[in-house]
Formats: sequence, structure tokens, C-alpha cells
Amino acid sequence: MTETPETVQRPVLVVDFGAQYAQLIARRVREAGVYSEIVPHTATAADIQAKNPVGIILSGGPSSVYEEGAPRLDPGVFDLGVPTLGICYGFQIMAQTLGGEVAATGLREYGATNAVTSTDSVLLDGIPAEQNVWMSHGDSVAKAPEGFTVNASTAGAPVAAFSNDERKFYGVQWHPEVKHSAHGQQVIENFLHRAAGLANDWNSGNVIAEQVERIRAQVGNARVLSALSGGVDSAVSTALVHKAVGDQLVAVFVDHGLLRKGEREQVEKDYVASTGVRLVTVDARQQFLDALAGVTDPETKRKIIGREFIRSFEAVQRQLVDEAKEAGEPIKFLVQGTLYPDVVESGGGAGTANIKSHHNVGGLPEDMQFELVEPLRTLFKDEVRQIGRDLGLPEVIVARQPFPGPGLGIRIIGEVTQDRLDLLRDADAIAREELTAAGLDNEIWQCPVVLLADVRSVGVQGDGRTYGHPIVLRPVSSEDAMTADWSRLPYDVLSKISNRITNEVRDVNRVVLDVTSKPPGTIEWE
Repeated sequence: MTETPETVQRPVLVVDFGAQYAQLIARRVREAGVYSEIVPHTATAADIQAKNPVGIILSGGPSSVYEEGAPRLDPGVFDLGVPTLGICYGFQIMAQTLGGEVAATGLREYGATNAVTSTDSVLLDGIPAEQNVWMSHGDSVAKAPEGFTVNASTAGAPVAAFSNDERKFYGVQWHPEVKHSAHGQQVIENFLHRAAGLANDWNSGNVIAEQVERIRAQVGNARVLSALSGGVDSAVSTALVHKAVGDQLVAVFVDHGLLRKGEREQVEKDYVASTGVRLVTVDARQQFLDALAGVTDPETKRKIIGREFIRSFEAVQRQLVDEAKEAGEPIKFLVQGTLYPDVVESGGGAGTANIKSHHNVGGLPEDMQFELVEPLRTLFKDEVRQIGRDLGLPEVIVARQPFPGPGLGIRIIGEVTQDRLDLLRDADAIAREELTAAGLDNEIWQCPVVLLADVRSVGVQGDGRTYGHPIVLRPVSSEDAMTADWSRLPYDVLSKISNRITNEVRDVNRVVLDVTSKPPGTIEWE
């Protein structure tokens, strides 16, 4: 079973049946002030009971419950006496396991659907009798289990919600965790606060206190290196570990040459000034360029970058080893700002596919000697930002738009070379300047600027023919990077960015806009 950090608070467990939305369910629970963790559907009743949960939510999933090989749930979970909510596939698993019927009705429902509430229910209390909900199913519950009351229906699902108040079992066919379900969060909060009787008492302050205690228990009196990139995640994880162990921590900033303009200076001045953390800067630009020479495959790039990061930290470890011996404190711990979406996309989620290997998860070398300290591993970006504010980090760091650890290396589609890095750095700086000038920094999640290095197109500049590269703008809006939509930027801003890039950046004669959501695309191109 997937390991999750121990916490003081008893969790609501989200049982993952392979849904991309399982993480979103966990996030919605936390938004309701209740701590949550995710466990795979393969967890036994004993596994789940050992976590001492206060509630259980069964996630959706892509399978049909009656098909051979479909994900199952240990029936003993329903004998634990824990309030349980089933969503979509989890709703159908609950119905089937408890004696109801699930069948393919031939009436598929995808997207916005009208649901009609037929009876009173704690789960649907305070919600209009008719509501728009977000559906994604081809099978339906044809008959509720004995002892259950049908609470809602749709055109394609005569049993769209049911409840058993005595056993505190509830279920809905739709997805209340997505914003498209008009009253989805209220459904989740009704389950948590009304049905399960849970208090709204989990917040970032709890996380800080619990993680400080865990970090001290893990590290003891040992010295710790922290991988500080200047981004939100590494900045907050470094500050959190510094709060826990103080001067035992040495932050290491690796200039791998894949940074945007001004990032090294920001880390060396702004972060150190605001935290007092000791910082060691490593100039590894040539090391990374040499390692990436001739490489075009994105997964290989990510793994190389992950490996070279660790090699750089090991070099610092060797430099400081005499100092550590003198103090009687070995250097064996490395802090990383790994977030839960990194783990999920790298195949670390329960039953989820490996979308891409993040350099700090799937890209780590097998011979790494460090023991990792990852205090943010089960958190989402918005939670991390709040923790950073609570720790006193300046807003210029906490509110910074996400930037990938592999940097511009995965925004060059093709081989990474010094000339291509310089070109992309200039284009990226222009896009950032104009978005800031237009006051759009807080309206978009991030705007990757991508160089299609192996693509050329014909253009005309200065009355002459050019054969230059295209630059792609990828502005996106998101809450947690698990899903995203492209940001509708004003045309005048896009025009100004395009004109400046094609006028000021050599070898670029075309700027294009990526208008793809996630899914099907990812936020980064590689």
C-alpha cells in the first residue's frame, strides 16, 4: 500500500480506483477543513482500519464494475463502521457490493447533466431540487441496495444518488469534486460535517506543526542539504526544514544553465535576505550542457537532469564533509520540494499512469546515497503557498508562478544547446515582462514559453526571406496542475508579446498560441 505521512489528525481516506480526480477529491476534503489521504483500492480492510479513518470516500474510475479484472474493494471495508461516500465508480462499487444492481443502460451521460432530487437527504440538504451536475459514466445503478433510499435521478441514471443514514453510507453518480457540479462542494461538506460529524479544524498551521515534529524526528542532529531552486515548492520546503532544524540546514542552489533571466540573482539575494538560510551556489552550467548533448527524448532529458542534480548535491556534500565531521554531524539528508501532483504524474499515485517522470521523483538515480526529506509530498500548490505565507516568506516568492525544476531544458523541443537556451531565455523574458506590465500575473497559473528548436518556417523580415524557429506561448489557468485550461489573454497583450519576440529575438519569425486544455495535453510540452 502507498505510504503516507503519519499525522496527528485521523484522516478521511480517499480510495483510488484509478481516477485522475482522486487527488481533486482529497483536495476538496482539505478545503472543507478536514485532513485527507489517498490509498489504493487494493488496500485491505485491515490496511484501512490501521489508518484509523474518520471517513472514507470511494473515487471514480474508468472501469465497469461488472467486467472481469475491474478494480475491486475489500467488502470488509463496509463492516468497519466508518461513514462512507461513493462517487461515480465508487458509487457503483458500493451498490454492487451491498446487494444492489449495476448495468449498462445504453444511456451514457458525459458533461453537464440535470439531476432531480426526489427525497430529503442529509447529503443533499440545502441544495436545489434541480441542479446541474457533471457526469462521466456509461453504466448506472439500476437498483439500490436493501435499506437504501434513492435521493436523486437523471435521464440516464434512475438511481443517481442514494443514502443509508443508519449506516452512514451515501453515494452519488456524478462528480461533486469538479467545479462544473454546481453544488458539488456542498455535497462533500454535507457528507463530512453533517453525515460524518467532522469538525472544520485542519489548516496550514496544523501542517507546519506536524511537519516540524516529523522533520526533527527524522533528521535528529544531522546536517541537511536543501535543493533550493528559487521556486515556490523548494522555497517553502527549505523554510519549513529551517524552522525545524535551524543551522543544521545548508541550502544548495544549482545553477544548471537552464534558468530564466534573473533567477540566480533572485535566489542569492531575495531568499537569503528573507530567511537567513546559509546558501551554497554551484555553477554546474557546463556539466548539464555536456550531459544533455545530443539528447532529444523528453523522458531521457528529465532523467539526466534529475541525475545531474543529485551529482551536484553530492559534490557539495563532499565539500562540506570535513566541516560536518568536525561538528560530529554527518550529511545524509536532502530536502526536496516534491508536491503530490509530481508524485502522481510520475506514476506514484495509486493505480495511476506514469504521465511523465518529474526530475525529483521518477528521474532520481538509483545509486543516490541521500535520504530524502520531503515535507510537502502530500500537499497541493495552493496549500504550499499558504504555508509559505504562514512561515513569513515574502509574497514575491510565495506568489511566484510555477516553473519546472528541469527549467528551460524541457521547454526546448529538441536538443538543448547554449544558443537555443539563450534564444528561449530572451523570448521568455519578453513574455514575462509584458504579462506583468498588463497586470496578468495573478490571473494565470503560468505561461510556459516553448521553443520548437527542430522546426523552422519561412517568414519575411526586413523585406527578406527568413527561415526561423516558432515560439509557442502556453498560458494556462489551473488550481492544482492536475487539470488546466488555456487562459484567454487579451489580444493586445498577445500582439505586443508577438511583435517584441519577432523583432527582438534572433532566429524567431513566428509566435503561436497553444489553446489545448489538460487533459488531453499537459501544461509543459515535455
